Parts: sequence; C-alpha cells; structure tokens
Amino acid sequence: MRRTVAVLTGVLLTVVATACGGDRGQTRVTPAPSPSGAVERPAAGDHQLTLSHGGADRRYLLHAPPGYDPTRPTALVIALHFYPGSGARLREMVGLDAVADRENFLVAYPDGQNGGFNALICCGTTDDVGFLKDLTAHLVRTWRADPDRVYLTGISNGGDMSFRAAVETEGLFAAIGVVSGGYSGPRTAAETYVPRRPVSVITFIGGQDRYAETFTEGVRTWQRRLGCTPATGRAQAGAPGVTRTDARCGDGSDVTVYTVANMGHSWPGAPTGELAAPDAGLVATQLVWDFFAAHPRRS
Repeated sequence: MRRTVAVLTGVLLTVVATACGGDRGQTRVTPAPSPSGAVERPAAGDHQLTLSHGGADRRYLLHAPPGYDPTRPTALVIALHFYPGSGARLREMVGLDAVADRENFLVAYPDGQNGGFNALICCGTTDDVGFLKDLTAHLVRTWRADPDRVYLTGISNGGDMSFRAAVETEGLFAAIGVVSGGYSGPRTAAETYVPRRPVSVITFIGGQDRYAETFTEGVRTWQRRLGCTPATGRAQAGAPGVTRTDARCGDGSDVTVYTVANMGHSWPGAPTGELAAPDAGLVATQLVWDFFAAHPRRS
C-alpha cells in the first residue's frame, strides 16, 4: 500500500516553486550547493548540503535561524517529506523556517532516495534509519545540535518513517510529530516493536483521510504496548470538529492525538501545497514545535 500524491514539475532558473506540484505558492531563492569536499562553516542562513551514506551522496537543506550561535547547543528538527516528494517541497509547504526563526532551532530537510523513505509500508530498500542516525550525528558534531533536543517530524511516508526511526534509533529522538502518517505494516506486528527509550508522540489524523482508521488503530496499538493511560475525555481543540486526546505512557513519554473531522490526507494549517489544509482549524507546524519544546530527551 502506498500513499502517493501527484506531482507536477516545472523548470525555473534560480527559484523553486512551493510545495507539491501545481501549487499556487510563493517562491524562494535556492541556495547554491556546497562544492564537493567543501568544509562546512556553520552560520545562520539557508544551506544546501550533502552527506555521504551507503555509497551515495544524500542531499538535505539546512535552515539555521538568525539567532543561531555555533558555540551553543541548539535544538534540531528533522522534517521528512511525503512520497513522491523532496525536502524543498515540504519546506515550502509547512512553514517550519518561520517558527525556527522565532524559537531559535535548526531545521533539516533531507531528500529521500527516488522521492521517498524506506519506512514501514513504503518506499524502496535504502537504509534510511542508518542515514538519519548519521545525519543527526553529523549535525550534533558540526552544527552543535543539542543531542537532548533532537526531534523528527514528517507527513505521509515521512510520518511513517518517523515512527520507524522512533523505534529503531534507540534514544536518538526525544519526540516525533506525525502528520497523516501511521504506525502500521509488517514491521509493527511484533509486540516488542516499540522504543526502548521514551519517545513522545504528537500526531494529526484527518477524519476524511482514507487511511484514518489505520492511523487511529496504530496509535491505539502504540499506546497499549507502552502502557499509556489516557486523560479523561476528548477535549475540543480549536475549530468545531477538531478534538484532542492526551495520554501518559508507562515509560514517561506522552502521546497527543489531534483528529480533524473534515480534513483528508493533509498538513493542518499549511497555507499552500497539494497536501495543505489551510482551513483545518489549527496549525500543526506550531503545535508540533510547542510539543517538542516541552519534551526534551528523557534519561
């Protein structure tokens, strides 16, 4: 089973159009790629970088906020795109850079191989778990990312990959933010397929998403396996049709689930992009960061 979106591509000279194909978005000047073998010089701004992994040069965009200080530990969010997609398309859609500029954290947008990540039900055979480990280690070492405040977020295939990485990269990510993605597929069949160290989760599910039942059941399974105790009731959150549930798990992690009744397979609050839901009644990008900021890594 693959969750795909149609992508239209166009050729521009020095700019990249926003988000997923055919979008009516803004444009952003694309930073020049670093020359092969060039020494990275951590500084505020937008950087187009590569990391060698598994015999391939893996590309990623890195945004360092204006207040970035390479001598001080800085929180890091790694954002994973949909399939087929790219880090640049996700970046234009979700608006994480603006939040990073206000809150002073790094954002990395890696490209999946052939448009996707080897997650739970899709796509390919690339060792993306290993790649995320190496990327994080590089950013901790070179860009002074704070190892206690490293977070992972993604949509669709990128959301699935976030769940996989939460389980298979022991203690690497303090929390994950999953949008229209799920904990499902053959890998999740084993009762022992859960994180060995606490990883808190915030997730967003559209009631009109064809995979809503799969996503909801996956969260229930995650909570059951980790011995999570739900808070009483379902709280109204924002606009009508938006509900929120919270749970505290046996390992001390938290799970927050937003359900948006009238939303499909989308990113709530994203203003533009093929997977944008500007009228969802909440802004997932800000909520994801607020959740991350409240959940540094637990020892």
